[in-house]
This record gives sequence, C-alpha cells and structure tokens, in this order.
Amino acid sequence: MFNFFAKRIGFGLLVLLMLSLFVFMLFFVAPGDPARAIAGDKATEELLSQIRVTLGLNQPLYQQYLDFVLRLLQGDLGFSYRSQQPVVELIFNRLPVTMSLVGGAMVLWLIIGIPVGISSSRKPGSLRDRVGQTFAMTGISFPTFVLGMILLYVLYSLPAKAGFLLFPPSGYIEFAQSPLKWAWHLLLPWFTLALVTAAVYARLTRAQMLEVLGEDYIRTARAKGIREPKVIYKHAFRSAMTPLVTQLGNDIGIMLGGVIVIEQVFGLSGVGALAVQAVQTQDRPVIIGVVLLGGLFVVLANITVDLAYSRLDSRVRTAS
Repeated sequence: MFNFFAKRIGFGLLVLLMLSLFVFMLFFVAPGDPARAIAGDKATEELLSQIRVTLGLNQPLYQQYLDFVLRLLQGDLGFSYRSQQPVVELIFNRLPVTMSLVGGAMVLWLIIGIPVGISSSRKPGSLRDRVGQTFAMTGISFPTFVLGMILLYVLYSLPAKAGFLLFPPSGYIEFAQSPLKWAWHLLLPWFTLALVTAAVYARLTRAQMLEVLGEDYIRTARAKGIREPKVIYKHAFRSAMTPLVTQLGNDIGIMLGGVIVIEQVFGLSGVGALAVQAVQTQDRPVIIGVVLLGGLFVVLANITVDLAYSRLDSRVRTAS
C-alpha cells in the first residue's frame, strides 16, 4: 500500500514540476519584458527595477526557475501589482465561493445522475430508459450559460415581476454568516451546474451498468436467487463505479480551478471570475497562480481517485 501511494504521489509531483516549467517558460521566457508584463504598462522604472531584483530576472534562466520553484514550495505565488495584494491572498479569498459551488453541485449531480443511469440500465428500451436517455441527451446538449439564463428568467425574473422574490439573482453569503442564506443564494448555480453534469453521469452509469449486467457472475447471482436490488447495487454497481470515480475526480479537480461560466452568469466572485478578470487586465501573477492551483487540484483529485480504486478493487493495488 505504501509503495502504491508513494508512486502516485511521486508521479503527481512530477506533473506539478512539469506544469511549473511550462508556466515559467510561457510567462518569463517568452519575448518581451517580464517585469513590465507583471507590473503593467504604466509602471515606473523604479518599480520595474524592484521587480527585476525581487524575481531575479537578471540571473541566468536556470537560477530564475529554481528561485521560482522555491517560492512556490514556500506558498508564494507572487504579488499582484494591479491589485496590490499577494496572489495567494487573492485566490484564497475567492476559493470558498468556488468550493461551495462545486461541492453542492456535486452532491446534486450524483443524486440525480447515478439513479437515472441505473434505472435506465435495468430495462433497456423501456419507457423509463427512453426518458433517462432523453434527459441525458438534453443535458449534454444544453450549454450551462443557456440553462443558467433560463433558470434566472423563470425562477427570478418572472417571480420578481409578480412582486415576490423566489431566488436571488446573484451574490454569495458566507456559510458562517447564515447557512440558510448561503444555500439560498447558491441553489440556482447548483442546479445549473448539476443538471448539465448529471446528464453525463447518467449516460456513463447506464453504459457501465449495461456492460456489467451482461457478465457471467451477475447471471450466476440471479440464478442463485439473490434479490435483484442486492444484485444491482452490491454486485453490479460496485463494478461499474471505477469509471464514475475517474470522471468524478477529473470533474472536481478541473472545476475547483474555476467554474468560469457559472460564476459569470450568477455573479459569483470565485476563482473562475478572478481568472477572467486577470486575463482581461493581463495580471500575469494571478493567471500563473490560478493555473498552478488548478493543476494542484487535478493532481490531488487523481491521487484521491487512486485511493478509491485501491478500495474498490485490490487488483489495482497489486498491479502497481
């Protein structure tokens, strides 16, 4: 077990090292003056000189990269001269919003998507299978911003015109301030993200369950008289979970790096909105920080997936 996770963690660190090298080459080695790109066109020569000294831009490239990595290991993602704040502070002030959005939506899309997929797989070609397939195809085809605008119109604009407020249009309330208001402000973003993502999980669950339900050991279990719910949920679904866990790990890792569209539609000041703002203002330190944070989340999510694999199937552990 120790060797298994040591290899996974080592591989994750290698991925992060490669990502840091890519980011360094893109932002510090590309043509142009990195100091001016970081500070902006209106920066004074005094400030530019200070940045060059702070980042060691007058040093050889290999020394610049080593200093860059050492700063990352110390949790220093740089300083935003446009916002006059450390990048770590900017990101971590926005992170609770994105984590709240992704966490709540994840619970909903699993509650919706997996049961729909299982139900469809139990009787292929039946009415409930066709309904499940229709839900999956509709959800996959719907852009999140379109669904978000529809929900805002139906559940906010129309009730507001009628004189009452069903859901707020935007904003974020901290959980510690009021859990009920926190959930109330996030319900529409949760359902927007969850309905689209649940369609993917419904389709994936159905495909995996159909494959597993055709296996010999499932037919043997049924022939032995084991109750159908136990066959479905204890035997078949456990075997079908592996690709679902993979998909879940990738989705969570990527979304924690910033759910850009949802945050823009609902006016949530999360990591995605910060990334958009940084790109618009060419705030390079913030862009670097968001990219590296997204990579870290993906690596952590994949290590978590490997942990789940080792619990679901011991063959994964022994084969590694």
